Amino acid sequence: MEKQVGIWIDIKKAIIITLEGQKEERIIEVDSNVENSVYHNKEGDQGTFSGSHHGDSETKFDNRRKEQHDCYLKDVVSIVKGADYLYIFGPGETKTKLEQRLRDEKSLGEINLKAVETADSMTLNQIVAQVKDFYNPLKRKIDLAHRL
Repeated sequence: MEKQVGIWIDIKKAIIITLEGQKEERIIEVDSNVENSVYHNKEGDQGTFSGSHHGDSETKFDNRRKEQHDCYLKDVVSIVKGADYLYIFGPGETKTKLEQRLRDEKSLGEINLKAVETADSMTLNQIVAQVKDFYNPLKRKIDLAHRL
């Protein structure tokens, strides 16, 4: 049975929709915990001196944020492992970073990345509908017609 996965992703969270055959969808939400503020209470804006080395809070923040972002993408990749087909969409550049990480990850085997598309912020129902439409647009239209 084919495992079709759709991921709506931005810097704050990822919503992963898994469709397997005729079964209902499975929804997983992953929060990123990536910091968005440069200034912290304990770090002044002047930075610190350690001998001849000057370390400012912005550099520390950038490094910490990059590490948090890597952990976030790693969590998302671990959830979609084993998917036959993958569809990624969302605002911003996080979706392209995820695409690159998937292409670089050798342990995933063959994942058929169907598309990476830009999409605005969406509700959970809109995300589920978009994934269903992407994988089976005709069936979704028939189901909607039967409800009317």
